[in-house]
Amino acid sequence: MPQIPEKINELTVGQMSARSGAAVSALHFYEAKGLISSRRTTGNQRRYSRDALRRVAFVRAAQRVGIPLATIRAALAELPEERTPTREDWARLSAAWRSELDERIEQLNRLRDHLTDCIGCGCLSLDTCVLSNPDDAFGDRLTGSRLMAERPGTPAPPKNS
Repeated sequence: MPQIPEKINELTVGQMSARSGAAVSALHFYEAKGLISSRRTTGNQRRYSRDALRRVAFVRAAQRVGIPLATIRAALAELPEERTPTREDWARLSAAWRSELDERIEQLNRLRDHLTDCIGCGCLSLDTCVLSNPDDAFGDRLTGSRLMAERPGTPAPPKNS
């Protein structure tokens, strides 16, 4: 990893990429999404402040655990004066995200446990297919894998007897 002298307070996009491990295109994307910011030189080149490195690390860590970018952006927006996240900020925000992650883990475990049922069928059209019709949500009205929304004005199909 290239070292950047302490006296340099701004990084080029290439330096940011090398130091953060994020591709240049990812940095441009993060900037477009409002997760990081840069200033432009008179030659229209991006310059990032050194603290943007910590913001990129924060974004990438949150992404690794599956936090959506919109949630990450909202969390960063809560920080006073858009400052760099601290260890305490990460602890607070990650605690808030923990229940969401626990919920996703439970959902993935349920999907894994029901996968064997679908392998036996193969067509995902069982009356109560646990993957295409979770909790038999349509079982009182329809059979099989019919998840398309009904169009307004279209009569509902007859109930099964």
